[in-house]
Amino acid sequence: MTSPAKTTPSAAGTPLLTVLGDTIEAARAADRDDLVVRLEAVAQRVNDPRRRIVVTGQLEQGKSRFVNALLGLDVCRVGDDLTTTIPLQLEYGAVPHAELVLTAAGANEMRVEVPFEEIGTIDARSPYAQGRQIARIEAAVPNQLLSEGIVLLDTPGVGGHGSAYSAAVLGMVPAADAVLVLSDASTELTEPELSFLRQVRELCPTVAVLITKIDMYPHWRQVAEADRAHIARAGLDVPMIPVSSLLRAHALRLNNPQLGRESGFGALFGFLKEQVVARDQVSAREAVARELHSAAEHLALVLGSELVALSDPQRSDAAIRELTAARTAAEDLRRNSGYWQQTLSDGITDLMSDIDHDLRERLRAVAHTAEDWIDEHDPSRHWQAIAEWLTGTVDTALGDNLLWTHTRAETLAERVAEHFGKASAVDLPDVDNAMDSEGKGAAAGTLGGLEPDISMTSKVLVGLRGSYGGVLMVGLASTLAGLALLNPLSIGAGVLVGGKAYKDDKQQRLARKRIEAKAAVRRFVDDVAFQAGKETKDRMHRIHRALRDHYTGVADRTLRSIDASLRAAQDAANSAVADRSDRRGELEHQLVRVAELRRYADGMLELGGPGRQRSYAPPSAGVRPVSVDDAHKVK
Repeated sequence: MTSPAKTTPSAAGTPLLTVLGDTIEAARAADRDDLVVRLEAVAQRVNDPRRRIVVTGQLEQGKSRFVNALLGLDVCRVGDDLTTTIPLQLEYGAVPHAELVLTAAGANEMRVEVPFEEIGTIDARSPYAQGRQIARIEAAVPNQLLSEGIVLLDTPGVGGHGSAYSAAVLGMVPAADAVLVLSDASTELTEPELSFLRQVRELCPTVAVLITKIDMYPHWRQVAEADRAHIARAGLDVPMIPVSSLLRAHALRLNNPQLGRESGFGALFGFLKEQVVARDQVSAREAVARELHSAAEHLALVLGSELVALSDPQRSDAAIRELTAARTAAEDLRRNSGYWQQTLSDGITDLMSDIDHDLRERLRAVAHTAEDWIDEHDPSRHWQAIAEWLTGTVDTALGDNLLWTHTRAETLAERVAEHFGKASAVDLPDVDNAMDSEGKGAAAGTLGGLEPDISMTSKVLVGLRGSYGGVLMVGLASTLAGLALLNPLSIGAGVLVGGKAYKDDKQQRLARKRIEAKAAVRRFVDDVAFQAGKETKDRMHRIHRALRDHYTGVADRTLRSIDASLRAAQDAANSAVADRSDRRGELEHQLVRVAELRRYADGMLELGGPGRQRSYAPPSAGVRPVSVDDAHKVK
């Protein structure tokens, strides 16, 4: 291992990047390309932070107008009769351009460039889709907010008949840095909105409720107070920000600071700065600290083992035996016969079975509730309400199933980590990205309509047809008494028989409607179960691959470090006595660097937050070399 060149951070440089550069340099000098790849990925995150913000809410809450006002651009299509049907992702680009992300069963993701000015008119039947499903639209625009790393995702409205995007939107939430849930000031938060907010809050820690359209409703303050009470009763710790997209647009156009303050966007920008940007910086520092700590451990193991062999030849044999035993254990972790592989495989199998059963159980309960309600009511009179209730309840069931999947996946990751020692000593994988569906379709079915009721004329004809027999029968009998065919007795009999015929026909029509309604509900639930089942299996496969790759990497890095330590100790034990002094000095100098890196990482993890971690000073030639005992402490 050659001595890496020393670096000195400039006063204007970024400390994190300086420390990462030193660590990457040390890892390269140790021929640890696996550590270099991980450290460079963290450095890329520090260099190019992308903060993903999902904008969601129920139908017609002003999401697209809000995105336009936030950016000061007319990008999203707005209007009373227009609504977002395809997720739109907006990020920074020097030149405006847009692409469709297309998916198809058994095919790789495909991108198709579309004219930027047409993104507001694209729907699922667009010829640009080429017969595939449009997962989302990705557009880039020159904008100051987006240039700071913000990525906005405008989603379709959730809830309402024909809208079953809740599950798809919830699939995007785990990988989001923040979620803005919009609800206009016309009414208080409804129970479906609170359920959706609860699901979002469990999947993403940074959530805010935006009360929109406050310029249209004079009593919006009372609505906002009621919403705060609803959120408090639900046990949700979520900030609420009243905003007006219209006032924001006027403020930008007229360059009027007063309108800008009244729009409420100042409080929103404060939330984004404090809760999104600052929190992301802390998260990035924690990720850097974990990677620095891990890299320092791996590098110190190699350096310390070689230094022990050089400094104390009598202990080198014992050290080599310990490393050989550790290498055997590490190989066991990496092999397919390892216990962690079996735990992961069994856990994924059980998880997939439990999640599928939970999904079917939830959907069956919804279907049974709908059928019981249909048995007690006339479905033709309330079909629209049934459709809205069914869509919303199924969306809630899918969301709760997604939450349970997320919780169980994290629990499984912790169980697998126990095979590598203490769970706290092993970095747990991030399952959020594996949960992300990126808007790849909503698990939705189509609830067909019922056969329309017969007209009033048809109802009259049914009664007349039934009354004909009563009139004829009683009229013929009454002619024997010298009465006319049509007399009060025959007419009364006709009315009675006709009424009964009409009532029987009405009962038969109601029974047919109920059978038809139940069949429609079953088809709807079956369609949802079919599509949601496929999404669930795909999600389980992504989680399995994420956990497998993560822990395989942990096992491989451990084995590689032990291999390098074993070779270094053996080479040191067999080296010439004349060469040992120079090599000891070189190793001690390198261990100074590693020890300083680890102290810096530990300080970041203990104190946290920018500006509070311990200072990092790259070692110079005058730094005191560490002793053998210090090397053991580093190791």
